[in-house]
This record gives sequence, structure tokens and C-alpha cells, in this order.
Amino acid sequence: MSDSKQTDKPLVDEGVHTYGREEEWIEPGEPLLRERLEWFRDQKLGIFMHFGLYSQIGSIESWPLSDDGSCWTYADLTWDDPKECQRQYKRLNRSFNPIRFRPDEWADISKECGFKYFILTTKHHDGFCLWDTSQTQYKVTGEACPFAEHKYADICRHAFNAFRDKGLAISAYFSKADWNSSCYWAPELQEGKPTSNRVNYSIKEHPELWEKFVHYTHAQVMELVEDYGPIDVLWLDAGWVNAAHGEDIKLGLLAEKARKIQPGLLFADRTVGGPLENILTPECTVPEKPMNVPWESCITLDKKGWGYKFEHDYMTSRELVHLLIEIVSKGGNLALGVGPQPDGRLAAEAVDILEGMGAWLRVYGEAIYGTRICEPYSEGQWSFTKKGDVCYAIRRINTDESVDKIDWTIPFKQGVKGIEEVGFNKEVEFEIIETGVRLKTMTGLLEGTLPIAVVFRMHVQAYI
Repeated sequence: MSDSKQTDKPLVDEGVHTYGREEEWIEPGEPLLRERLEWFRDQKLGIFMHFGLYSQIGSIESWPLSDDGSCWTYADLTWDDPKECQRQYKRLNRSFNPIRFRPDEWADISKECGFKYFILTTKHHDGFCLWDTSQTQYKVTGEACPFAEHKYADICRHAFNAFRDKGLAISAYFSKADWNSSCYWAPELQEGKPTSNRVNYSIKEHPELWEKFVHYTHAQVMELVEDYGPIDVLWLDAGWVNAAHGEDIKLGLLAEKARKIQPGLLFADRTVGGPLENILTPECTVPEKPMNVPWESCITLDKKGWGYKFEHDYMTSRELVHLLIEIVSKGGNLALGVGPQPDGRLAAEAVDILEGMGAWLRVYGEAIYGTRICEPYSEGQWSFTKKGDVCYAIRRINTDESVDKIDWTIPFKQGVKGIEEVGFNKEVEFEIIETGVRLKTMTGLLEGTLPIAVVFRMHVQAYI
């Protein structure tokens, strides 16, 4: 990721990089795809790992190779020559060696922390592949890469298998742009021009070169689909590579071939729109309003970016859970970016934060997983979800609040027959007042430390 440049601004910024609108989403005609999309909407929480050459130096992913990005990417480094930065970045495959990578540990941590699916960057824009592709030597199993001799060298294969063994689904990130391919960035056609994210030649003047790139792209995707086990979502980045922009990789044909091998395979052709953007993917933002279509907000645990950063700024467990609640109450999933360290491990500080979220989900997860949007969605510190004839009222609690004495009214005006405290399964006395449902008795909330959020299970008569 990303289709946008990284900045020092907060990553969760409403209205920025909001890709896809509910009214533009196209529902698939095939029943199996509709069924799989409902399955996707049940999952709610995925872990998104950007792992690659950039992980070694803590830089933004791939963008040092583009003149559009090198100046701001390396603002914190001493290199003054962008072209030298690019040469050094490209040669990072010669030192990529995450010798402490243990796929089972990744999967164990993710399962324990409540994640339901796994997104891995099989190939970012820089073209370096984390699987044993036959299409290029610029790969983790290539002769130039020291990690090629490791028992887990084929990172995609071992990671996908480990996560499947733990019951997690697989979403394979794949960049449609490939800045290492001589059929996308043709060296002989560069002619001293600055590099950008786009193909560096006229496709009309060199159609044979473009056809080679289309073949290359199809061959790589089909390797993943045919040889790397069941894949639930093919998550396609580099939205500028599309027919409307003149960079037609014949994605419809590719989807047809892939779905013959894996029926029900979902596509996230992000930022492009059309029938293959099955899932909308707002990046680094939460939509302002609920959307009743399949979508996931792609947001990083480290506020500084997707890949591992040596000077990081992680969210707290409280911030993370509150973010998840907001997203789910608006009908979406959270794809949480967690960048592995250069040695292949997940940072201990990040794992501690994720474990805090996992502990909360073990108590209150029924209000998250498998739910759908429920009016009034969100008001103040309250958020709402529903499942069957149960509506969940989720009260986020900030660190500056006191729960010694509580007088809470749930801003919910549908017919309520009974209320229980989730996690304690104790009935709550309540009364219906003009502004909603006033809680009269609670016990569980007052026990222990200040909770991140609490949930009330409301049995309702009917939905408006």
C-alpha cells in the first residue's frame, strides 16, 4: 500500500483517502460471491502485514523508487541524492534476511488477539516477491537473497499455511504495478525522464511490451491461486493500473481464470470501482456515515505507517478497541496494519497492545463478530450493532472518566424487552424515558479496573 503518499498527519482522518462510495458499489450477480461477501462482513477484524525490503530500513513501502516520493520518504535520512537512494533501495534484496521469522508465532498471536483473517503483501510496488515465483529472480527465494536458504524462505506459503491451520482466512495483497519489471519500467525507454508510479512508455507505441507485462501479471497471480492453497480475497493495490487510465491488464479475464480454480474468490480491486471492487477499502480513514455494503478500513497500529518503523507511535489498546467499535458500528471491518520487524518477529510492544484488544474481544466479541449495522449507529460515547433480535449497546469509556457513580441513558428508542450486561450475564433494571433507555442497576462495570468499553445486550421487540 498505498495509492497515496504518507505524511506526518494523523492516519485516521475522516474524509481523506476515502475510496469507494456505497452508491457506486456493484453487487455481484453470482450467488456464491454474494454468499462469500456476507461471510466477509461477519469477520470484522483482519491483520494486515506489510513485509518486504522496506522493513529493513523502516522506510515507506516502495515509494523511494519513485521520484514522486523519494524526497519526502527520506527526509529523516542523510542521503542527498534521490537516485542513489533508489539504487540502494533496489539492492535491498541482497540483505533481506528475517532469520527469526516463525509463521506459527505470527498465526498464534493473531488468533489469540481476535483476528479472523490475514492480509499479506505478496508483492508491493517495488516488485520484490515473497513467494517462489517462476517469473522473476527478484524474490525471497532468489539466489541474491540470503533468506533463500532459510527453511521458511517461501514466506507466503508458510505464512498462509500457518494461518489456515489456526482457522484464519487468507487475503493476498498483490500490487498490479511492478517497478522492477522491465515490461513496466522499461530501462531502455526511460531516456533520463523522472520516474513516476505509472508505466514509463507509451502503450500505444509499444503494445508488445505491454502484452508481456499483462502475461507476467496473470502468470504471477495464477501461481498464487493455483499453488498456494485456498485464498479468500485477492487484494489488488496500485489502482492507477486500470483500463480507464490506459493500463489495461485484462483483469476481467484474470478473474475468470482465477475463479475457475477457486470459485467464490473475492476481488478487492481497490480505488477502481466496477464489478471487481467487491470490497471497498477506505485507507487510513473511517467513513463519516455507515455503509451497508462490504468494506474494510485499512488503518495502521503504528501511526507512522504500514511497515515497521524504528521510531514508532503505536495506538493504545483503548484507542484500538474504540476504533474497532466505530468501524463495526458503521458496518465495516478493520484491516489493522502491523509491520513485522526486520528479523521477522512482531514487535513485543505491538503484541502487548494487540493482546489488550484480544482480552476485550474474548469478553465482548459477540457484539462485534457477525453483526450488522443498527440504528442509531452511534451517538456520543454509544455505538450499536445487531444480530438477530438482539441489539448491542456499546459504551466506550475514556481514561478521564469515572465509573464510581453512573447514570447512563442508552440513546435507543426501539422497543426493549430486556437488558443484560455482556460478560456478566446479569439482568439490568431499566426504564424507558423520552431520551432512550435509562439504566437503573449495574454490577459488573464497577468491578476491577477502568474498562475499555462495556456492552449491553438488548432484546428488542422490532426494528424500525
